[in-house]
Amino acid sequence: MTRSTSRATLLMLGDGRLPSGGYAHSGGLEQAIRQGWVTDVSDLKDFLRGRLHTTGLMNAAFAVSARHIVGDHRSLSEAGDRPADTTVDETAESLAILDAEFCARTPAPALRTTGEWLGTLMLRSMQRIHPHPLLEYLPKGLQQPLVYGAVGRALELGAAETAAVVLHEAVTGPATAAVKLMSIDPFQAHGAILSLGEELDVAAEAAADYELTPARDLPALSSPLSDFAAEMHVKDHVRLFAS
Repeated sequence: MTRSTSRATLLMLGDGRLPSGGYAHSGGLEQAIRQGWVTDVSDLKDFLRGRLHTTGLMNAAFAVSARHIVGDHRSLSEAGDRPADTTVDETAESLAILDAEFCARTPAPALRTTGEWLGTLMLRSMQRIHPHPLLEYLPKGLQQPLVYGAVGRALELGAAETAAVVLHEAVTGPATAAVKLMSIDPFQAHGAILSLGEELDVAAEAAADYELTPARDLPALSSPLSDFAAEMHVKDHVRLFAS
C-alpha cells in the first residue's frame, strides 16, 4: 500500500460518518459538562488534552499490540482460504489475553460495555466496507482498540498510522459532541483539535513503540473522573449521547 493510499485510509477511518457508532458517543464529555467540569472552550481543550494522554494513548498502544498479534500469523491473510484452525486458535488466545489486560485497565463496567459495543460495530462496518480474512476470523466481543489494530493490519497501515487513527478518534469524538452539548461555534471545536496537532503526532509515535511489548506491560493510564462519569451517565434518563 502506497503512502498516499495509507493517508487516504487514515482519513476514511477517522471520518465521523463511518458507521461504527462513534458519532453516538461523547467520550465522557456530556457527563463532564453536566457535572460542571467543562464549562467553556478552555476547559474543552484541557479535557481533550487529558483524554489524549490517558485513554487515547492507552487505547493506541493496545491497538498497536493487537495489530502486531494479528500480523504474526501471516497465513490468516495470504491465500484467502480459511486459515488453519491452530493459527486461528493461537491468534484468538493472544487477543483474548490482550483484551483481558485492557479490561483490567478499564475499571468502569459502563466503559467496558461501550468498548465492546464499539468494537463490534467497527468490525461489522469494516466487513462490509473492506472484507478481509483477518477480520473474518477475529474473536467476537473484542474491545474497540483491538479491533482497530486488526483493521490497521488488514488495511496495511503501519503501527504509528494505526495509533494515529485511534488517537484522532479519542479527541474528535468529544470535540464534535461539544458543538451540540455546549452550543459553541464548530470552528472553536475544530480549533481545539488543531491545537493538539503536535501532541497527537508525538503520542502516535510513542504508542507505536509498544508494538512488541508484552500485554501485561502495556500502559495503564488512568482517568478516574472519566470512570465515575461513565457510571453516572448510564443512570441518567435524559441524555444526548450513549456515553
